[in-house]
Amino acid sequence: MLMVTTDSIVGKEIVEVKGLVKGSTVQSKHIGKDIGASLKTIVGGELTGYNEMLVEARQIALGRMMDDAKKLGANAIVGVRLMSSAVMAGAAEMVAYGTAVVVR
Repeated sequence: MLMVTTDSIVGKEIVEVKGLVKGSTVQSKHIGKDIGASLKTIVGGELTGYNEMLVEARQIALGRMMDDAKKLGANAIVGVRLMSSAVMAGAAEMVAYGTAVVVR
């Protein structure tokens, strides 16, 4: 499954638009990682626990979006976008969306 952020795919022709596809997840870190992150804010630096959480959330959201596109019979997704938001302390929602298409 091709996934691009552009509205077209170089060298491919969009022959059919299947429609909007999306995938989402809400991920959280356990209390130990949350305490470690709180301490890290004192000295500065990357919050690796939260970074890992967001990487995993992106993979899940993109996978669910891809599954949604496959159900529609698409072989590509154009205009892919990612959006995240905090839903509570230590938890984030990740949403992936785009337009499912058939290309050749």
